[in-house]
Amino acid sequence: MAKRQGRRKRAAGGRDLLTGVSVADVPVAKDSGNRSSQSPADATSPPTLSSRLVEGFGHDPLDPYCERPCDMVGAEDSAGLQAKIKTQCPPVPGVYGMFDRHGELIYVGKSRSLRHRLMSYFGEAASKEKAGRIIENSRAIQWETQPSDFAAQLRELDLIRRWAPRFNVQGVPQRQRPVYLCLGRKPAETFFLASTPPTSDCVAVEGPFFGLARMRNVIDALNKTFQLRDCSQKTVFQFRDQLSLFDLQPRPGCLRLEIGTCLGPCAAACSREEYLQRVNAAESFLDGFNDEPLTAVQELMESASANQQYELASRARDTMKSLAYATRKLSYLSHARRDYSFVYAATGYDACSIWYLIRSGEIIDVVAAPKDRDQYQQLRPTMQKWASLLKRRHERIRADHPHSVSVVAKWFRKHRGELKQTFQPEAAGRRYHRLAHHRAESL
Repeated sequence: MAKRQGRRKRAAGGRDLLTGVSVADVPVAKDSGNRSSQSPADATSPPTLSSRLVEGFGHDPLDPYCERPCDMVGAEDSAGLQAKIKTQCPPVPGVYGMFDRHGELIYVGKSRSLRHRLMSYFGEAASKEKAGRIIENSRAIQWETQPSDFAAQLRELDLIRRWAPRFNVQGVPQRQRPVYLCLGRKPAETFFLASTPPTSDCVAVEGPFFGLARMRNVIDALNKTFQLRDCSQKTVFQFRDQLSLFDLQPRPGCLRLEIGTCLGPCAAACSREEYLQRVNAAESFLDGFNDEPLTAVQELMESASANQQYELASRARDTMKSLAYATRKLSYLSHARRDYSFVYAATGYDACSIWYLIRSGEIIDVVAAPKDRDQYQQLRPTMQKWASLLKRRHERIRADHPHSVSVVAKWFRKHRGELKQTFQPEAAGRRYHRLAHHRAESL
């Protein structure tokens, strides 16, 4: 139970989250990412739901304002929940979380209209679908408003990555969870999968992708194609150009060196420079500029079929399908990385508009949109910093939100008109004056 508490919210003492009593009287567990609102004298007492309502789902790294308005309702059955949602939930953008009777967060979602989305869970059409199973297991619903649909999508992704609720899966009953395709792990970089984007020791991270078994085939094919190692990190790596105290002949840790699918950094069979050349080629594949894996597997499949090695051809065909999926996804993301480097002004329904710095498809920084001349003057140094970052947009930097590229790519693909709300940092002054003029006219 201790392990599950580390990754999901659970009510203290396993109490039922039924709100026949005031919600402020129900204790729930506090996650490590939240800022405490308790005084030192109360540090040993269990946090109450009232403190959770103040802090919402925890800190939002992409919210330049204070914590967003948050509220929760609970009932003994779905009919009670429906009645409270109808009267208390606002029809504005936001995210919501479903809690079971033990206080465990089981599902996170988002919507442009929270009330309409949550009410849809109680309709007859949803009763036999996934939504019906979610609401059947829910005893409390918490929501957090967001200034825009774009902000809600980013917040939803952040919460799903943080809490991994059991109903947030891609396809039922397959229950596929997202994985990220990573290139890294020094001193001999390799392709590997991670459930969350690593924060260090990585050349590149792309994703999310869905289907663990399929992506394992992709990893195997990529490492073999680019002749990168796939052995344990505990393996001792010794490049040919490294100096050693004793003249010993290291032995390879596997047969891949013998069959030509690995450069053999564990057996001093290659230099560091030779290995880096293959790493750079692998990185270009992630950037969408190299189709070497597809060509190699296609040739293997055709050769095996011509030689009547049908089992080998069948495995190559399955690998080809997995690689084709990864290549389509990478092409989709590479378009965002190539074309999306600007400031995006997302208009908020509640006057809480946000300026997002998007560099190579990733969100790098956020600020609250200025509402008057003084706020704009305070932002000018930030705009100069943003302009400097965009001038070096082809230089890979370590970003705090590499996963945001999937949201950015999907958003501008569906909402092409929103590209009119983008501008370069140097044009921030003109942007502000135009907004100020429109605001004055509306008054």
